[in-house]
Amino acid sequence: MLALRLARGAHPLVQLRRLLVTAAAAGTGFLLLCTLGYAMAHPDASARSVLRLAWCVAPMAATVYFAVAVARTDPGTRPRPGLSAIGLGPVRLMAVSAVTTALSTTLGSMLALLFFLHLRGDLTGMPFDGAAAEFLAADQPLPLPGALTLLALVPLAASVASALVLRPRGEKQARMSGTSTTAGTSPTIGTPTTARTSPTIGTPLTAGASATIGAPLTADASATAGTPTTAGTTPTADTPPAADTDSTSTAPGTSADSPTPSATPPSTAPSSATPHDFPAEPLDPQRPAVPQPAPGGLPWSVAVLAAGLAVEMYASRSGPAPGLALPGRFADGPAGVLAGWTLTAMGLVLAGPAITYLCGWLLQAVRPGALRLLAGRVLQEEARRIGQPLGVVCAVASGAYATATLYAGARPSFGPLSTLGALLVTGCTVATLVTAAVEAKHARAETTAALLRLGAPATMLRSAALLRAGALVAVFVPLTWAVAELAAMPLTG
Repeated sequence: MLALRLARGAHPLVQLRRLLVTAAAAGTGFLLLCTLGYAMAHPDASARSVLRLAWCVAPMAATVYFAVAVARTDPGTRPRPGLSAIGLGPVRLMAVSAVTTALSTTLGSMLALLFFLHLRGDLTGMPFDGAAAEFLAADQPLPLPGALTLLALVPLAASVASALVLRPRGEKQARMSGTSTTAGTSPTIGTPTTARTSPTIGTPLTAGASATIGAPLTADASATAGTPTTAGTTPTADTPPAADTDSTSTAPGTSADSPTPSATPPSTAPSSATPHDFPAEPLDPQRPAVPQPAPGGLPWSVAVLAAGLAVEMYASRSGPAPGLALPGRFADGPAGVLAGWTLTAMGLVLAGPAITYLCGWLLQAVRPGALRLLAGRVLQEEARRIGQPLGVVCAVASGAYATATLYAGARPSFGPLSTLGALLVTGCTVATLVTAAVEAKHARAETTAALLRLGAPATMLRSAALLRAGALVAVFVPLTWAVAELAAMPLTG
């Protein structure tokens, strides 16, 4: 019920993304049902039926990938402070997000079933009733358990994947009131504070803290009216100056009545440091956040990419081999070529974050100005978020270009199911990339607002965004073209 209420009250753009997930799930469910119809119409061709079912893995994976991206950017299931008090902690919100994803994909599967039944002629009332009765074996009863099992694959996979991606990692319980507070947090009355905190009345202070009335001060603290000061402090009008001390007096920076400072340096980590927990405390300008390390995996991705090209080259020159026919009217090809294409696509996907980070590094090279420095730093910060979807898009584009090059002279006629599968894969990958870009824009909204408050012109921010997009296009387009040419070369040569 909570998932339904959150779905009803969402923003129109959020609703649009969920409708796109529903449409993708409907298309994938229809492909699975058409595979079932082909198996019923051709009971002797069981091998080809299994092969058609295996080809549905690519559209289903693209649909699940898009559904997970939409679930990550759903603002209705994002953890907020105070929700744990009413029982909506990170785990509960993760479950709500998984249920919302399951509802969207289940609706798409039901639409696919209705459309499939209309094409078979089992349901009437539409202009296309019974249009594919012969292909979908309308003369045979539809096995309902098998159809429901196929339709449940997409909702089950999407909900499980969303739960795994959004699960709380390293969740820490919030500190109870009355415990010691670390730097950057807001202590309560009677809570011993460390440096860089804002204590309250009656709270003992250490060096560098801001005291209030009645709080004993140490060195380097700011005293207020009526507060005794020690060595190193600046007295006010109502505070008498401290007496001169001799050689046996307290060392500078300490006080006789002040507690002994702890040898352990104060922790700078916020109390909730999980990516899916409550938002972190505001960053301290004196202690900026540590930059994220460069994404790893570039050597492994290059190795996987080279292995895929080698497997494809070996399969094309090894003579006759078992073929795999794509559903539609494509020519048969060696099974090793498909394995090589798969490894090549995996290499591009793994290399996406590292190449995106490298693009940001190149933008900052050779004495950068403010524009290139801003564009490069933002691109490096977003490398993990948009790099993988960008690698997936490049892998799909590389496969499409290689297929078009391979069948340039044959001019094969695409069947309706092949066209639907290609549209699903392409559309879901592009939509996932756009969704990741929107998520990255929302993630840096506070930084953008801070730059505008500091006087940065809006044209500079737009120019930095165009510069980032141009750098990605300049690097990924030639890379995709080169990989596609190398992938199609063994079969065209």
